[in-house]
Amino acid sequence: MIARRRLHLLWLLLPFVLYIGVLPLVNRVRPVVFGLPFLFFWLLGATVLTPFSVWLTRRGDLRAKGGRS
Repeated sequence: MIARRRLHLLWLLLPFVLYIGVLPLVNRVRPVVFGLPFLFFWLLGATVLTPFSVWLTRRGDLRAKGGRS
């Protein structure tokens, strides 16, 4: 029961996986996406997705505690 209520915390693994876990796979200069080397584009995308994953975690936490979402 406790594990089921805390599953929303897994969203916090998303930034870790995007920044650290996949970094060796995306560490390349080519291809170029929107004029940026692929690595810079990947890091920019991870930076944009990090607040979203934190928001999803907070939303799940509030729901688990019975608060407002």
